[in-house]
Amino acid sequence: MIFFIFLIFLITGEFYLKNYFETNYTKEQKQQCFFGKILLRKYHNYGAFLNFMEKKKKFLHFISLLFTLIISLLFLFTLFHRGNKLLKLGLTLLLGGAFSNTYDRLFRGYVVDYFSFSTPFPKFNRIVFNLSDFCIIIGSLLLVVSEH
Repeated sequence: MIFFIFLIFLITGEFYLKNYFETNYTKEQKQQCFFGKILLRKYHNYGAFLNFMEKKKKFLHFISLLFTLIISLLFLFTLFHRGNKLLKLGLTLLLGGAFSNTYDRLFRGYVVDYFSFSTPFPKFNRIVFNLSDFCIIIGSLLLVVSEH
């Protein structure tokens, strides 16, 4: 039950954050925080990671829905079985991120990203993320680790 509650927390928290940046930031507005290491800004991503497939929206919508459905079924299947908490946590994070970004793609027409990092690597600094992106990355890593 704790994983389901955490999933709801992730989805609603990310929904709130995305709406906050949509209503309170312009695309030109930028704000530094954490001693200049993080840059808050609003960015609309019309594709997947790094705008991948932005010209193939219908296919991307289909893939996003399919991926979210598969992860949802895996999450529900494992939720009611004892043990393997690492797998359940990975699926929770993965599903929370997938659901949030898929919702954006389908209902906004783009994914709201809102922060980037300040690093010595200029190309990396141009990438804008959201919390869902990190949930997907960490959740995927936890799935791999949980199987070994």
